[in-house]
Amino acid sequence: MSCGESKVVCVTGASGFIASWLVKLLLQRGFTVKATVRDPNDQKKTDHLLSLDGAKERLHLFKADLLEEGSFDSVIDGCECVFHVASPVILSDLTDPQAELLDPALKGTLNVLGSCVKVPSTKRVVITSSMAAVAFTGKPLAADVIIDESWFSDPAFCEETKLWYMLSKTLAEEAAWKFAKEKGIDIITINPGLAIGPLLQPTLNTSVQPILKLVDGTEEFTNTTYMLIDVRDVANAHILAFENPSASGRYCLVESVKHCSEVVKMLSDISPALNLPDKCADDKPFTPTYQVSNERAQTLGVKYTPLELSLKDTVESLKDKNFF
Repeated sequence: MSCGESKVVCVTGASGFIASWLVKLLLQRGFTVKATVRDPNDQKKTDHLLSLDGAKERLHLFKADLLEEGSFDSVIDGCECVFHVASPVILSDLTDPQAELLDPALKGTLNVLGSCVKVPSTKRVVITSSMAAVAFTGKPLAADVIIDESWFSDPAFCEETKLWYMLSKTLAEEAAWKFAKEKGIDIITINPGLAIGPLLQPTLNTSVQPILKLVDGTEEFTNTTYMLIDVRDVANAHILAFENPSASGRYCLVESVKHCSEVVKMLSDISPALNLPDKCADDKPFTPTYQVSNERAQTLGVKYTPLELSLKDTVESLKDKNFF
C-alpha cells in the first residue's frame, strides 16, 4: 500500500508548472487528488493532467475562481490537506498590477484559507510562496550574505521599485500567516527560487523562460543573479511538508545561486552544440551572488537535484516540446 492511499487532498491551480508536478507525484504515491483549474473544459490546460498515471482512478478536476469567495468550499470538503499553489506569475508587461497580480494572490489566498476553516477534514494547508517573499528587502547582497527563513521581503521596497510579483507574494504570505494565527489553522509555506526542470504542461511557464532565452539564439545574457531549484524538488517538498507532523513555518528551497554568466557556462558544458550568448547585455559590474540557507529544507528531508541535471532536463524538455 503506497503512503497516500485512501488520503484525499486538494491542489489549487493544478495546470501550472509546479502544480502539475505536484499532482503527478501525489498520484504516484497513491493519493486521491481534487484539483482546481479555471476551466476544466480547456484541454490545453487539462489533457496533460488527465494522462498522468493514476489520473483515471484518482484525479478529479473542479472549476474554481481565486477571486470568488466560497468557490473552493465544496472542493476542499473531505480533503486532509490543501496545497494552495494557484497564483499568477507575471514578471513583466503588466498593465494593471493590482488586478493582474495583487488581487488574485492576496484575495485568492484568503479565499482558499476561508474555505479551509469551514472544513473539519483539513488538517494542514501547504502554501506555495516564493523566494520573492523572502529576499527582496533592499539590503545589499554579497557573497558572505546568507538568506534564511527569518527574512521577509519589504513591501514598501517592492512597491517603490515596482517589483509587483515580489509584492504580490509578500502580501499574500503575510496575510496567510496573520489569518492562520487568528483562526488557529496549521499552515506551512514553501518558498522556492526560480523553478526549472522538465515541463509537463504544453505551454511555456514564466520561470523556465530565462533558460529558453539563453538557448534560443539570443546574442546577450542579462546581468542577473538567479536562485535556482528543480521543479521536482519543489513538488516533493510540498508533500514532505504535509506528511511530516513536525514540519512548521517556512522552507526556503534554492539549490544554487548563480549569475546568468555562470548558467551560460554550465549550459555550454552540458551541450556544446547550443547557440549560447557570449556577452552581457550591459557593462555594469555583475550583480552579486549570495547564499541561501538549506538547513530547514534538509530537516524536511528535501534532497536537491544537482543544477547541472536540472538544466540538462530543462533544455531537453524545451527541445521535445519544440520551443526552440
